[in-house]
Amino acid sequence: MRLRSTALAAVATLAVSAIPAAIPTAGAAPVSATAGTTGAPGDIVGSAPSAFHPLPGQPTDTKAWKIHYRSTTADGAPNIVSGTVIVPQDGRTGPRPLITYAVGTVGLGDSCAPSENLPRGTAMEANLIQQLTLRGWAVVVTDYEGLGTPGVHTYTVGPSAGHAVLDAARAAQRLTGTGLSATGPVGIMGYSQGGQASSWAAELQGSYAPELQVKGTATGGVPGDLLEVADFNNGSYGSGLIFMAAAGQDAAFPELKLDSYLNPAGRLLIAGMKENCVAIDSIAGSFKRISDLTTRDPLAQPDWRARLNQSRLGRTAPAAPVYQYHALADELIPYGVGRRLRADWCARGANLEFDTVWVGEHVSGVITHSLAAGNWLADRFAGRPTHADC
Repeated sequence: MRLRSTALAAVATLAVSAIPAAIPTAGAAPVSATAGTTGAPGDIVGSAPSAFHPLPGQPTDTKAWKIHYRSTTADGAPNIVSGTVIVPQDGRTGPRPLITYAVGTVGLGDSCAPSENLPRGTAMEANLIQQLTLRGWAVVVTDYEGLGTPGVHTYTVGPSAGHAVLDAARAAQRLTGTGLSATGPVGIMGYSQGGQASSWAAELQGSYAPELQVKGTATGGVPGDLLEVADFNNGSYGSGLIFMAAAGQDAAFPELKLDSYLNPAGRLLIAGMKENCVAIDSIAGSFKRISDLTTRDPLAQPDWRARLNQSRLGRTAPAAPVYQYHALADELIPYGVGRRLRADWCARGANLEFDTVWVGEHVSGVITHSLAAGNWLADRFAGRPTHADC
């Protein structure tokens, strides 16, 4: 099904920050980050009824569950991740397409997790997700490692995020009551942080989850090279993302010892970021340079550079087709980073269609191109030919 209506309704949702709310939500009971990790990636550890509201109180003809499922860290260890499965209640019979959806940056605090905000109507990309459910597609939204589960969110750690996205699809197909088939068609979708996660899922799928019937990946605003993105944002209004990323990398790789590099102001900022969501974190960290918060630059150290390069994309061609889009005037993730990822994937034989967002910037890119991305996935589900432009 292709949609041709406007995506501007998504603006209201993207304007809502994931600040902690006092509204209780239904969800699965707390699960240890490593409990029951003897099973296979994608196995369900726990589930409970939830709800999906694009805006507070807005009804949808869907059924939702909060899940905890088994996944894998960046270094290959088993872990537990939470997420949300949403299935339209439209009477559809036959295989229903499933989108495994990777959200953009929401923050580091557990209250920022999509599974906490989708039932409240305060999730920042809920209107974009609704565009998918209105097509009759099921959607599973991962919370990523450490967001909504014990530990600090491993923000910007690409392999961890890619595993979480793929295992979310496996978990949704294995969840009782969804009507989803293990052989049903799957699409991968994400923008910004979600662009990194969806792109990593695309690269990993052929080796990590080859049984998934992935028909394509729609990915945008991708931070394919974290070192270049950090250099670009250092001292700008996007600099808070650098410090959030440093906390995320340190959470995944404690041997990096971030705290040993921080001065008192840096320790205070990072501690606050771990408890809050992106609206607060980005403001608190804006217009700061790395040198303002450290006694020495961790990004100049070989161990930090090696770990950040571990999250660099473009070394493996995705097994399924890709639609990649990037805003020419993106003020957070340079357009050149997106073009370089395109070149790397094309050089490795990817089936890739690249689209430049000529008008707008980073946040508006996900809004204005959400319908194009959805329509591209609809074509993949329908078996139509791709229009690769490498």
